[in-house]
Amino acid sequence: MLLSLPRQRQLNLTRPVVMGILNITPDSFSDGGKHQQLDAALRQAEQMLNDGALILDIGGESTRPGANGVNEQDELARVVPIISAIRQRFDCVISIDTSKAAVMSAAIQAGADMINDVRALLEPGALDVAVTSQVPVCLMHMQGAPRSMQHQPQYHDVVAEVKQFLLTRAASCEQAGVKKANILLDPGFGFGKNLTHNYALLQQLSQFVDTGYPVLAGMSRKSMIGQLLNIPINERLAGSLACATIAALNGAQIIRVHDVKETVQVVRVVTAMQYGA
Repeated sequence: MLLSLPRQRQLNLTRPVVMGILNITPDSFSDGGKHQQLDAALRQAEQMLNDGALILDIGGESTRPGANGVNEQDELARVVPIISAIRQRFDCVISIDTSKAAVMSAAIQAGADMINDVRALLEPGALDVAVTSQVPVCLMHMQGAPRSMQHQPQYHDVVAEVKQFLLTRAASCEQAGVKKANILLDPGFGFGKNLTHNYALLQQLSQFVDTGYPVLAGMSRKSMIGQLLNIPINERLAGSLACATIAALNGAQIIRVHDVKETVQVVRVVTAMQYGA
C-alpha cells in the first residue's frame, strides 16, 4: 500500500511505520512547553528521525481533555516556522495536526505532506483545502469537543458507531473530490471514550483495517493506560508499547507515539514475526 505525497514522493504502508509527535504547544498533556522554541523543536525532530520515525506530526493546539482553544494566528505562528525549517533540513514526511482550514493551507505551503484532523474535516473550509491540495488526510473520530469530551461519553456499540462515523466521513470526502487512496482513518482513542470504549476499539481494531483504508492508531501515554495501571504520564512507556504492539499485530499502518526509538523496535519485532526477519 503506497500513499502518494506531494513532490512526487510516496510512503510505503505495506508494513507499519512510526509517526513521531511534535507538539509546539504550552499545554499538551505529555510534552507541553518542551518544544516551543525553534531550536528545541528541531532537535526533537532530528532525534525522532534518527530513532526511526518516518512521519513527524506537528501540532500547535492541544486537544487533551479540558484543553482551551487556540486562535488561528497563534496556531499559525507556532507551526509554520517549524514546518518550514524541518522541510529545509530533513527528508521526511510532515503531517500537520490541525482542524483549521487556514492552518492546513499554510502548513501545506510551508512543506507539510498530509493533514491529521481530529475533527475529520468538519470545520469550515477544511474539506475544501483537502480537495484543493490533494494531500493525504487522516480522519479521526471524536465524540464531543476537547473541553468536554470526557464527561461521561456514551455509546450503544462503540466499535460500530465509530466505524460508521468514519466511513460516512470518508464517503463525504470522496464525494467532494478527495481521492480514496488519500484517506486514512483513526478511531480516536481517548477522544470521547471511557476506559471500556478504548479497549473495545483496540480489541476490534482489525475491523477498521478491514475497511480498506489505512489506519492510524494513537494511544501513546494516554489515560487509557494511566487509568488502567494507575500510573502517571511519565511511567506509561510499557503500556504504550503494549498498545503499539497490539495495534501493529492487528494491521494498523501508522503508529503515532511520543517514544519513537522504543516503538520502532517494537514494530521491527512485530514485522519480523509477520513477514520474516
